[in-house]
Amino acid sequence: MTGPGTNTYLLGDAASGVAVIDPGPAIDSHLQAIVETAAGPIRWILCTHTHIDHSPGAAPLAARTGATVLGMRARYPERQDATFEPAREPAHGDRLEVAGCVLRVLHTPGHTPGGCCLYVEAEGKVITGDTLFAEGVGRTDFPGSSHEALMTSIRTRLMTLPDAVVAYPGHGPATTIGHERRYNPYI
Repeated sequence: MTGPGTNTYLLGDAASGVAVIDPGPAIDSHLQAIVETAAGPIRWILCTHTHIDHSPGAAPLAARTGATVLGMRARYPERQDATFEPAREPAHGDRLEVAGCVLRVLHTPGHTPGGCCLYVEAEGKVITGDTLFAEGVGRTDFPGSSHEALMTSIRTRLMTLPDAVVAYPGHGPATTIGHERRYNPYI
């Protein structure tokens, strides 16, 4: 599902519970749409990074559902949601068992110092937040951003995945790693 300009992803089902990834703007209608769209009880909230368009729904959605919030803590002075406080900060390589899936955390600093991607290897999917877009990459003009770190993250963490892996970005349409390897002008 998409919020105002930001993609929010739901993963799971009624039996396993649902994970909400990058719950954007904390406006009642957006949060209500997430709750109504979920196929089961919301048990986890994951944030790829804490910019104001990706995480402000985390705290109010957790309060509404009792879900556990997982994500990297903010490590930069601006463009963050001060109410975002994860119960756990996963490290690179951690395997999270949520919503009946195993997600591998790929720490991908650059757009933000604490940014991460979530790789669902068994399903051939990766949620890239604002690290990688369809034929684009995340901005690096924010405090704490680094173009060099972003490019290193993309090359060493995402471009090592198989071509067929579908990448779900924080904004815009899905793509594949193979397509980005061939056609992304930034890589």
